[in-house]
Amino acid sequence: MINKQHLWFLTLFSLILVLSVYYITMPSDLLLSSQVLNKEGKETDEKVNLEVEESDVLVSLRLDLEENREKEKQDLQKVLTSSEASVDQKNEAYEKINYLNSIYGVEEKLENKVKECCNINSFIEVNNDEINVVGVANDHDVTLANNIMRAIQEEYENKVNVTVNFK
Repeated sequence: MINKQHLWFLTLFSLILVLSVYYITMPSDLLLSSQVLNKEGKETDEKVNLEVEESDVLVSLRLDLEENREKEKQDLQKVLTSSEASVDQKNEAYEKINYLNSIYGVEEKLENKVKECCNINSFIEVNNDEINVVGVANDHDVTLANNIMRAIQEEYENKVNVTVNFK
């Protein structure tokens, strides 16, 4: 005789299995959205025009950078909590975490400065003395790039390498 626990287990397992098969075999809306039926019932491929807004590019860049930094912080946290790491390794990891935390404010400050002086939205990544700027502008002007470089350099006493790209 099968006890109640086994009966419930088999019932729930079979229900999960049936639902899994159903969802796997169900046609995807994403695949069907690229094909459109015309009036005769024939399938035609319709090209979809995607316009990427300037904010989408910047948001994507920011998210990628944030994900990379968070992964790096997690790795550094592992070093800090490791019993096998030396004191010097832990100090170095701690310093790096502090640097990564402080760099967010610097990048935001520089982005605001570029917005004020050059009137363009930008994404700025600071990596020690190298600064990468991605600006969203219709005109990819050398003068605009020079103005961005000067505005950023004003924030630093020492020379920094500034790279400007336009999207």
